[in-house]
Order: sequence, then structure tokens, then C-alpha cells
Amino acid sequence: MPNLDKFFSPRSVAVIGASRNPRKPGHVIFRNFIEGSFRGKVYPINPNADEILGHRTYPTVLSVKGRIDLAVIAVPAPLVPPILRQCGKKRVKHAIIISGGFRETGNEELENECIEIARKHKMRIIGPNCVGVYDPYTGTDTFFFPRFKLERPSAGSISLVSQSGALGSVMLDWMAMKNYRIAKFISYGNASDINESDIIEYLSSDRKTKVICLYLEGAKEGRRLYETIKKATRKKPVIAIKAGKTDDGKLSVRSHTGSLAGSPEIYSAAFRQAGTIEAETPEELFDFARVLSTQPKPKGKRVQIITNGGGLGVLAADSLSRNNLLLSRMSSRTLAKLESKMPKQVVIGNPTDLTGDATTERYADALAAAMSDPYVDMVMMICLFQLPSLTADIVETITEFGKRRKKPLVLVSAGGRFSEVLKKPIEDHGIPTFSYPDAAAKALKALYEYHNSD
Repeated sequence: MPNLDKFFSPRSVAVIGASRNPRKPGHVIFRNFIEGSFRGKVYPINPNADEILGHRTYPTVLSVKGRIDLAVIAVPAPLVPPILRQCGKKRVKHAIIISGGFRETGNEELENECIEIARKHKMRIIGPNCVGVYDPYTGTDTFFFPRFKLERPSAGSISLVSQSGALGSVMLDWMAMKNYRIAKFISYGNASDINESDIIEYLSSDRKTKVICLYLEGAKEGRRLYETIKKATRKKPVIAIKAGKTDDGKLSVRSHTGSLAGSPEIYSAAFRQAGTIEAETPEELFDFARVLSTQPKPKGKRVQIITNGGGLGVLAADSLSRNNLLLSRMSSRTLAKLESKMPKQVVIGNPTDLTGDATTERYADALAAAMSDPYVDMVMMICLFQLPSLTADIVETITEFGKRRKKPLVLVSAGGRFSEVLKKPIEDHGIPTFSYPDAAAKALKALYEYHNSD
């Protein structure tokens, strides 16, 4: 198994190409290290500056007296080979090449030269043509995006591996806005050395990672990728988006990272056989990941719907059916007990419609019944927070049931700002929230199929 620890938890980092110009990638990368939560040593490397942001600069890595665990290289492509040679002499064993202008532009010779240098010095490389890594636990952040323009998610249990640095970065920004959490992020670009198989193999044993998400355009070692994912899915879920499924998309892939997109049918078949869950969109990717990283294994595929809006309950029933999930049928004993606690207008069944005057107490009784009934495997709770009969204590009620983790529980709440405000603390407590039933149903299907696949 590749030891990639120093990419995520280095004690010392050299930013090669650190600049005084705030518009240069090297300036932003260096600033992110010194102004973020990174607690190691950071050395700005620039032969044309004495200091940057109040820190002494060094002309080369060879002029740094201390040990360097990680080199982050952000200089024009032709300068990368001599810099790698200097890193080799300094015994730097890990390098991230942010720079573009290699195989993706047809310059395979330059990329091959970098690989030869790295192999000679037993150096591992991420990139080139990437944005590198982000680890909120250690503060390692090699992005050249300013923090005020692109937010970083807080520490969590979902790791994201992206062949595209740009897409991966905006996905992180979106995650931060939605308050979704991350364990590690890796953009590997052209995969000249370390590729998706190396990273997935590493993350499969990473204790902080519960779910691995993958954005893939093409793979150099298809068979190895299949075998790696197959082993990984025995430990934790792997969710993948395969880009380049159309003819035009395949051409775009070649000019993006210099990869061959390959047949989408072959990839989909391989994903299924390896136990990978395939997503179609980034939103779907994280819908699946949030449920798989927080919810317990369901015993079956019977789902109980609890709602205070009849129409949304009907939509939920349709969505579950389309995703080959079943509506649960609670026992007569449970139904009778629940009916004795509810006013006559409440519809006891599936969906259980608590009606438009539903209170927090009704939800508490309905959730308790569903969680204890032996014929219910999962619960989809639909809540219109806008109704006047509900007060803010509904949030505490939902989160208390979520803490017990007896059965998978997801919340659906459609609406605007008020709904989003109440959904945030629920999401923070590990209960996945959705705006509409269809997304929630697909995520529950992914949860069931992962734990019940052959």
C-alpha cells in the first residue's frame, strides 16, 4: 500500500514559486499555509525576493537548512525538471506539481522527464496540472484559490478524489456552503505518478475516511482500478462519477488531463461488479455520501414515510417505488398504539400524514413508533417547517432520534431560507437533509444496495 501520509500531514512544506504578487498561484498557496490552521514549517522559495508576507525567502530548496517533507511546485512548466532535481538532492520524497503545460497540452516529453527524475530520486508526485490536496485535520492546503473566494469545508468523514482540480474545488466550496464535511481532498490531474488507484488504496485504510467519492475522466490502469475499488468497497463505500460518456465529452477529457475516457458501458459494468455506487451528478454524489457516512445498516428496504404535507407524502411514495424500495406496513399493535395518541384527522398508515396542524409531539410519537416497529427498516421524515403549529423544538426532537441511530433516518424539507436555517443543525448532528423526496429516495436506495450487495 502506498504511504501517502506526508502529502496530508507534512511537518515542513516548501512552496516553490511563492510570489509577492497576490494574483500569482504561488502567493495564494503560501498565504493559505501561513494564514490557515497548518502548524508545521513553511518555506517560501523564490530566488528574486528577500521576503514574502513577512517571511524570509530562500533561492532554492537547497538553501533551506531544515528537512522538507513536501514540495509544492507552482512555476512555469519548463522550470519544473530542474526544480525536481534540486528537490532530489535535498532528499524531498513528496512533491505536488500544480503547474500545467504537460501531457494535457501534448507535451508528453516534458512530463516523462519529470517522471524519470522522480524515479531516480525515489520521489512520489501528485500532478502535474492539479490543485493538490486539502486536509482540514492538519491544515494542509495547496489550493491556489483564496479562502475568501472559495470556502473550505470543516473536518468530517467524506473523502473526495477528483481528476479535475477545478471541478473538485468548486465542489468543496459548495460543500462548505451546505455545511457538508470532508476528511481529505485530492486533485491528481495528469496522474503522471500517483493515480486514482494509489489514492483509493490509501483512503481505504484511512481511519478518518468513512466514504470515498471519486470523479473520474479516464484511468491508465483499468484492471488495477477495478481490483483496488473491489477491495476498498469491502471496507467502506466508494461512490463514483464517470465523466466523458459522450463522444464530445471524450474529446474534452483528452484535452483536459491527457487521459483516454474509455467506454462508459465498460466502466459502469466494472463499477457494478466492484461494488461501486455510480452517481450521475455532484449533488447525487454527496447525497449518497452523506447517507452512507452517517446512517446505520438497514435490515431491509421497507421505508416508513412520516409527513405533515399530504402531497409530499404521495411524491415520496412514488419516489421510493421508482427506486425499488418498499413502503413499510407497521404492525397492527403499533398502528393501534399510534392511533390512540393521535387526533382523528391524522392518517395512520404509510404515509403517516400528521396533517397541517402537526405538532412536535405528534412527530415524536410517530418517529418513536416507526423506530420501534419490526416491520420498518428506514424512515423518511417530511417536515414543512413553515406551518404555524410547529415550533423550533422540532429540531431537537429530530436530532435526538438521530443520535440513537437505531435505523436510517433522513429528513425532507422543502422551502426557502427559514427551512434551510432549521435544516443546518439537523445536518450537523449527522441526519442527512434533502429538499425533495426523490433525492432522499435515491440515497436510501444507495444505502440499502451497498449493505446488501453480493
